[in-house]
Amino acid sequence: MNDQVFTRWQGKPLDEVIYECRELLEDIDYPTVRRWRDAGGKVVGHFQVYFPEEIVHAAGMLPFKVRGAPLEATQATSRFGSYLCSILKTSLELVLSERIKLDMFVTHPICDAARNLAAIWGRNFSYPCQILYLPQNANSSHSAQYLHDEYNRLKQDIEALADRPITDDDLRHSLQVFNENRSLLRQLYHIKRETPWLLPADEAYALMAVGGFIPREEHNALLHYTLPLIEKRDMKQQDKIRIVFEGGFCEQPPLDLIRMMSRSTYVVDDDFMIGMRWILDDIPTGGNPLRNLAEAYLENSSYSPVQHDLRKPKEKMLMERIKNANAGAAVITAAKMCEPGLEEQVTYVRTLDKTGIPYFVSEFEENMTSFDHLEIQLETFVENLLFN
Repeated sequence: MNDQVFTRWQGKPLDEVIYECRELLEDIDYPTVRRWRDAGGKVVGHFQVYFPEEIVHAAGMLPFKVRGAPLEATQATSRFGSYLCSILKTSLELVLSERIKLDMFVTHPICDAARNLAAIWGRNFSYPCQILYLPQNANSSHSAQYLHDEYNRLKQDIEALADRPITDDDLRHSLQVFNENRSLLRQLYHIKRETPWLLPADEAYALMAVGGFIPREEHNALLHYTLPLIEKRDMKQQDKIRIVFEGGFCEQPPLDLIRMMSRSTYVVDDDFMIGMRWILDDIPTGGNPLRNLAEAYLENSSYSPVQHDLRKPKEKMLMERIKNANAGAAVITAAKMCEPGLEEQVTYVRTLDKTGIPYFVSEFEENMTSFDHLEIQLETFVENLLFN
């Protein structure tokens, strides 16, 4: 499709571009996805954390990152038990309320609840709903071949939906588009780490997160336009603590919560929307593109509580993230009822206690509207670091 779905930012000053991204990010009717469908395009929704979007893109369809929304799950609540994280319910609510219309839905067995999401989704909608089984044992010598075969199975289902074959050249082109996107996001995070006063965390988040529901070519154009403008900003460094935020790998904290943290700290690294930055370097475009995708997931990737890889102990990876970002403290969070996130909190806190790195522990929920208590606690934490 050649029709653009997000043009309001084009040609505007940086502050207005960021404003348009915020507005789009907080619009739970997802107008860009609606425009895509109105123009005849198909949409494949995929649940957090990581999904090989290149396969959907290669079929000429829009990969849509299903990440919940700050809305009341009035219809979806009856489809779930009580003690589950918010993102499951609000994600289903988006489609039950017809704010989003999909042509296919894919989830992952990242936790017990997410593993059952495809079956629950499938009871309510007639389009294909399935699970993509990423390797449970990333250290097995057979993992790459297994994942290649799983990607190929998914590819065949997407071909049936698109009513067209996906060639290796289609996949190579998509790899190039997404390689460019990941490179631009690395540049965005480089600015956050090296000159965080030029880019508050909430602005960086808005610029990144909109890529989950617009064509990646449009996101690339947006980042190409904004990155030079950010680097030219005339903003002075302030006396703020540099922190790492850990716990935003699946359910996302409200944008206002991120904005609140930016008022008193520099968030120099984080795991927000980590699936968009899961692959750490360019994926080779030669040879077998599906095999290259599979090997990149296993051998050239970040970490999260939902991937089990003995080569990447979570506490060690967190310490590396803190060190590489030159951070002086960490904010360790988890979404309410998030079993993987809450389990890792124990290990993180134990490791931080041993190393003496200050940390602040909290929980969040995407529907949160009041942060007064968290803001007071965070400000007290920061003041103690500054004056002790």
